[in-house]
Amino acid sequence: MRVLRFSAVLLALAASLPASATDLLQAYRDALANDAIYASARSAAAAGRELSVQGRANLLPLIGLSGNHQQIRRQSTPEYTARGYTLSLAQPLIDTAAWQTYEQSKLQVAASETTFAVAAQDLILRVAQAYFDVLAAQDTLTSLQAQKNAIDEQLAFAKRNFEVGNATITDTHEAQARYDLATAQELAAQSDLEIKREALAQLTGQSATALAVLRKNAQLQPPQPAQMSPWVSNAEQHNFDVMAKQLMLEIAQRDITRNRAGHYPTVDLVATHTDTTQRNNVIGQSTATGQTNAVGLQWQIPLFSGFAVTSQVRQAIALEDKARADLESSRRVAAQAARQAYVGVTSGLAQVKALEAAEISSRSSLESNRIGYRVGVRINIDVLNAQQQLYVTQRDLAQARYNTLLNSLRLKSAAGMLQEEDLIQINTLLVPPATSPQS
Repeated sequence: MRVLRFSAVLLALAASLPASATDLLQAYRDALANDAIYASARSAAAAGRELSVQGRANLLPLIGLSGNHQQIRRQSTPEYTARGYTLSLAQPLIDTAAWQTYEQSKLQVAASETTFAVAAQDLILRVAQAYFDVLAAQDTLTSLQAQKNAIDEQLAFAKRNFEVGNATITDTHEAQARYDLATAQELAAQSDLEIKREALAQLTGQSATALAVLRKNAQLQPPQPAQMSPWVSNAEQHNFDVMAKQLMLEIAQRDITRNRAGHYPTVDLVATHTDTTQRNNVIGQSTATGQTNAVGLQWQIPLFSGFAVTSQVRQAIALEDKARADLESSRRVAAQAARQAYVGVTSGLAQVKALEAAEISSRSSLESNRIGYRVGVRINIDVLNAQQQLYVTQRDLAQARYNTLLNSLRLKSAAGMLQEEDLIQINTLLVPPATSPQS
């Protein structure tokens, strides 16, 4: 059922967007296939999965086959040929170091998978950041172009008033200065947009010319649960970096036991089968043949290693302390990241609401100043300031929406809960650029 629902969501999203528009989910899918950092992490995880196989090998039988072929010539005896082979098997029975190495290898595999999960979450955040950076740059450019057009109209109006004697040349100069500034800002915004597009293309391997945009009336949801403490608690326990550090601590603890095993005896089961033949080269006959089978136990007790084992144990204990400190530091960083992201979401929602109200007020103020200028109760600079205030408010409102969505993703990442489904939910808030509501 979950697969069917997931497929239905993807079909609905695909139907809602034109083929030429790239949405957030498509950008993420492209990044999965093309991002070099994620590809490196994926290969590292594949390499890490082999560690358990290598660790288990020390506990399995070691089987070997050896042989020899010799021509022997002595002064007092005829020349003869000796050949033979030996098939041997050694099975560890008691080997504490090998067992601890195997247990460590399983933990190392888990650590590599956790590190890969960190990279997967990081890819989601990087794609979302790059995607919304492009949208923000587009909004800035659109706002500046609209502001420039409005200033151009105001400039023309000021010139006409000056020509008929209803305004001073100051109004024209003020409008011209604002127009020139808007032109310079437009050029800078165009360059910034190209840079942001290239940054997204670097992740996805695809051009980022037409992107689905956020609906103007998109309803942003508060975090659930709506308290900070559960998110902080989850971050301290389930954050993937914290989990990786916890595994590293367990590996360091087992490393102490593995090094101490340098003082412990080892016992192996050994079995050999030997077949030898000696042939007299003068008479062409075998002079000696024989087969030998042997089965037994082989043990070894280390007595003195130049204090190397003792030093290695002390080193392992120090590394355990380091791993424990790293774990504590990771927990604090994760908890702080959760707090910051939670505050970012909640304050962002409040900021969006306030800027929505400010946009309505700024629009009304602009209309009032335009009417006041035409009837002579407002001057040109008042209209220009009101225009600038409206476009700045609209730009800040769009940026606040993007920041709120990004902080919601960062919050889930800090808690170890960020998944592709979170991008799907945000993707439902996007619409094709050609049908997006105009401000």
